[in-house]
Amino acid sequence: MSSVVPHLTTALNGPLLQLESHLLARQTDVEAWLREQWLQTPAPFYASVDLRNAGFKLAPVDTNLFPAGFNNLNPAFMPLCIQAAQAAVERVCPRARRILIIAENHTRNLFYLESLETLRGIFEQAGLDARIASLRDDITDAMEVTLLSGKTCHLAPLERKGNRVAIGDFSPCLVLLNNDLSAGKPAILEDIEQELVPPLKAGWSTRKKSDHFTHYTDVANAFAEKLDIDPWLVSPMTLQCGEVDFMARSGTECLARNVETMLNAVQKKYDQYGIDRQPFAVVKADSGTYGMGIMTVKSVEEITNLNRKQRNKMASAKEGLVVDNVLIQEGVYTFETLGEDQAVAEPVIYMMDHFVVGGFYRVHTGRTFDENLNAPGMHFEPLAFAQSCIEPNKADKPDAEPNRFYAYGVIARLALLAAARELA
Repeated sequence: MSSVVPHLTTALNGPLLQLESHLLARQTDVEAWLREQWLQTPAPFYASVDLRNAGFKLAPVDTNLFPAGFNNLNPAFMPLCIQAAQAAVERVCPRARRILIIAENHTRNLFYLESLETLRGIFEQAGLDARIASLRDDITDAMEVTLLSGKTCHLAPLERKGNRVAIGDFSPCLVLLNNDLSAGKPAILEDIEQELVPPLKAGWSTRKKSDHFTHYTDVANAFAEKLDIDPWLVSPMTLQCGEVDFMARSGTECLARNVETMLNAVQKKYDQYGIDRQPFAVVKADSGTYGMGIMTVKSVEEITNLNRKQRNKMASAKEGLVVDNVLIQEGVYTFETLGEDQAVAEPVIYMMDHFVVGGFYRVHTGRTFDENLNAPGMHFEPLAFAQSCIEPNKADKPDAEPNRFYAYGVIARLALLAAARELA
């Protein structure tokens, strides 16, 4: 599998150069500080983080506690994945010999099943008997799906047996959720005696992005103080707006005020750093994933003049969830592009326990550098930083590949730490 590194289309200078230089010069301090944090608040079992690199700012824009996409990791990352999986399992369930992965409901998506089978294979190579279970009512018997890679994915219906869950006579020590619970907490998983990770409260029926980014702001402030940098360089500003009904057009005054506040705040930072770009904000559902319930705005008028199609799009999320709370997030440009057609790209970083195990670029030829890339038409490019993510080269330029990937790994771990605090 070839690996490609997008070209950063802005000259790396000013604040981000200062940030990456800081990370290199103070790598020992960075790693020591993170080690202290993990002792206080253990990391989630696994996660992926979407980053945006604006050339003047590097920040996370989303943290997923039920990551799919393991099939997009470079196969060179597998030893890292296996070791991290062993560490993650040993921490939450030291005697585990069997693990059951609870799948998302869209079991007809072959790319998702490829991710599940890759994840199952990682645990198998880590020394566990690993199987995959489905919560879907219409799956009543074990089934096999032939994947595009030629592998076979085996799925079986989840059963409740007393205080335990199982598939047939396979009763695991450890149950791993790879279902984000957008549809709510399944009764079948309530109060089981087996170790369940992530916990049910991590699902989108409970979790709020605004809570996560409140914790992230605290983490970024502490980290920035440690490194003597402006926390804005690694943190997107966020505001939250409750009680918004897009279809009834209620709550849009609050939303418009918050968007105006956000755009003004971003403009002040752009003025401070001499950034000649138009500020924008991202309005997204406070719960949910898959790039649903999300829009980019550059003026208050775009909120007050929403048409029916836009309101319909913003009103619903995955599993038919109704969007009634929204997060207003500072829009972070992505100035990384790939290939001759200058496709816009953003890095997605994967972690197990507190270890970075790899990542890839989400690429979209039909979107621009100020739009959400998690949308139909995107594709993925594997990243080659099996070593360089954890091995920066201080003798090279701050934006050389190993150093850029190291910076990505640091910022992703800050988001992971925010998620750890959120769950704690």
